Amino acid sequence: MPSPITDHVVPWPEAEARRYEAEGYWAGVPLGQLLREVADRAPDAPALADPVAGIRLTHRELADRADAAAARLHGLGIGRGDRIIVQLGNGWEFVVLTLACLRAGIVPVMALPAHRRTELAYLAAHAEAVGIAVPDRMRDFDHQALAHDLAGEVQAVTGAAWHVLVAGDELAPGSVDLRALCGPPAGGERLGAAPPDGRDVAVFLLSGGTTGLPKLIARTHNDYAYNARASAEIAGVDHTSVYLVSLPAGHNFPLACPGILGTLLAGGCVVMLPSPEPVRAFATIAAEGVTHTAVVPAVAGRWLEHAAEHGAAELATLRVLQAGGARLADELARRIEPVLGARLQQVFGMAEGLLNYTRLDDPDEVVCTTQGRPLCAADEVRIVDELGQDVPGGEPGALLTRGPYTPRGYYRAPEQNARAFTPDGWYRSGDVCRRTAEGNLIVEGRDKDMINRGGEKISAEEVENLIYQLPAVSQVAAVAMPDPALGERVCVYVVPRPSATVTLDEIRDAMDHAGVARFKLPEHLEIVDRIPMTKVGKIDKKALRQDIARRLDSSVTT
Repeated sequence: MPSPITDHVVPWPEAEARRYEAEGYWAGVPLGQLLREVADRAPDAPALADPVAGIRLTHRELADRADAAAARLHGLGIGRGDRIIVQLGNGWEFVVLTLACLRAGIVPVMALPAHRRTELAYLAAHAEAVGIAVPDRMRDFDHQALAHDLAGEVQAVTGAAWHVLVAGDELAPGSVDLRALCGPPAGGERLGAAPPDGRDVAVFLLSGGTTGLPKLIARTHNDYAYNARASAEIAGVDHTSVYLVSLPAGHNFPLACPGILGTLLAGGCVVMLPSPEPVRAFATIAAEGVTHTAVVPAVAGRWLEHAAEHGAAELATLRVLQAGGARLADELARRIEPVLGARLQQVFGMAEGLLNYTRLDDPDEVVCTTQGRPLCAADEVRIVDELGQDVPGGEPGALLTRGPYTPRGYYRAPEQNARAFTPDGWYRSGDVCRRTAEGNLIVEGRDKDMINRGGEKISAEEVENLIYQLPAVSQVAAVAMPDPALGERVCVYVVPRPSATVTLDEIRDAMDHAGVARFKLPEHLEIVDRIPMTKVGKIDKKALRQDIARRLDSSVTT
């Protein structure tokens, strides 16, 4: 059977926890109860719209469905402290199921629709999940079949039943109809179990870590409620707001910054859309009266191009456009408000906690050239050199942080925790930043071996490990390759074995066959005789990044 979740969670020190409670950052109330209280105050206000599915729910209808779904999950034998993987697209089912889990004390593990067997099998085993929620098919991939294929290996690890919850019209034998489970209450369904505690884990987010597969970030009801509510206040989200979710909903950014949870806690309405593609997104903003939304820089660029060609009249209601997930180029930032008509709010943060926002009343220069300042007065931030010493103001250094919504360790990951957290609880974010005299941060890059492809974080080590399985490969190094649309793409340098050949198609086919999310597949290959090394015998990734940038510049000029 799955082990108790509390066995593997790193808690905040008790003195800090009590201070956060005393100072009002932690309310001691589970997220599901907070959302129920919103519904009780304004039951008939619109809460959720899924225009693709034709579903519209008020706050009372959404809360009632969440309660009924929680009771039905209990009926399946899934209860408080159990974990289920949530791999759903941006539809109403994602919202109802997530709220049901929060209400019941079930912990959703937020996977992405792009994940495949490699990632899902790891997440299921590591979280000791007892089930998974998937679409039947999405973009020609059979998620339902994969979910059932995983059952045997998952049950061998956890010893528990494996429930496959499916949102779709084509249910296979043994699947649970997720749409029925998340449907209106049928009467007589009551939450029988005790509600979760404020310090209990509410949700598992995925890290964008550099060491292989993602780590699990345990966000509690206390810290995640603060994360969402404080973010809503800074973004100007209230009961009149309409927030469009077009980025993958399982990401921290569209989930709680303020995202789905922050908007619902403020009494506003959430609109779900499968994609940020400009034509549909612009039409949805106009039809639904959207006031707030979030994009990554690559999407911002596409929206600017679309507006330049077709105009931005459909965005008349849009008041705030948040941009995050990767550094937004200053030249793009300066075009947002003049072209799209919405106030830009830069967001820089991490699923591990710390969030920084430019404020809506900041001067334009601050909004367009910095990534904001910490959300909370209790956020602690240090910028340090390689020896861990604080650098002078304005100098770049590694970002360390701790605070009331930054957990003190990953779940079931003692070795990674020893590397990622200092003994006194500072999280080593891996970001290189400068801090202005006003306290705003400017992101200079990463000190970790990570590739940020349009906001999706890819571990170079994971890519390398997969490519090393090809017999023709003697040595490989994966690095970030600059890209004007996505910020970075995956480039691999390969030294083939003697007399062997390696092609990009062979690498991509092998990784695809291994069941890896497609956004991780390399998009450029350099065949070399040797890979540069540092003086201490490590692959010189800095030299390789400089090399591929030179090669790209050379190809453009010639």
